[in-house]
Amino acid sequence: MATKAKYSDSFFQSLNKLTGIPMSKLKSYAKENNPFNILEHPGVVEPNDRQLEKLNKLNEFIASYNVLKLEQENDKITFKSPNDSGKYFASLLGGVKDKERFLVAFLDNSNSIIELRTVSQGTTNMAVVYPRDILKMALANDCSSIILSHNHPGGSLKASREDVALTQRIVDIFRPLDIKVLDHIIVGGYSFSSMAENGVLPNDRMDVANYEPIKLSAAEEEQVEYISVDEEMEL
Repeated sequence: MATKAKYSDSFFQSLNKLTGIPMSKLKSYAKENNPFNILEHPGVVEPNDRQLEKLNKLNEFIASYNVLKLEQENDKITFKSPNDSGKYFASLLGGVKDKERFLVAFLDNSNSIIELRTVSQGTTNMAVVYPRDILKMALANDCSSIILSHNHPGGSLKASREDVALTQRIVDIFRPLDIKVLDHIIVGGYSFSSMAENGVLPNDRMDVANYEPIKLSAAEEEQVEYISVDEEMEL
């Protein structure tokens, strides 16, 4: 009962501020009737012309929101495998050969994209990634997991030591928050490789979170073969 009363007060206060209809009139009507009638049948509270206009605009907004929400649900991009995410990021980064770009997809608990952000855009041989920025974006999206991706302008699909180290830094930051790094997709040309699929994606937190900027150098990325997390620890 207390929860219902609190919800009703919030509803009436918002409706009062948005339409100008007095709280006393709103609550008086709701004592014997469904308060949603005020939105669905505005005439029941005998609003003046200005109040009626605001009620109509509010109803238009709610209707538009519901339609857009339905369309979004139908158009959601959901990743079910590394191949899905690889094809997606390759379509975005495949034609980029003049600079390095670092993208992050923030996902809900069904692995559907909430938001995609370009977090860094550098030169042909270097990009700087700011972990603090990724953390802010993740918290703003209230995401369950993330997928990282960046391109190698030279076309290499091999993850470098820097790629593995960067991914480990991100894991170190997000693991305590129960936000999982699902994959890091490397794009070269219109092809891609998945660090998760190739067994080089760090999964466990290994160090204290470090929020300092991370530099990615394409020059090194062209030369280094895949290395395992264990090998990285020995370096």
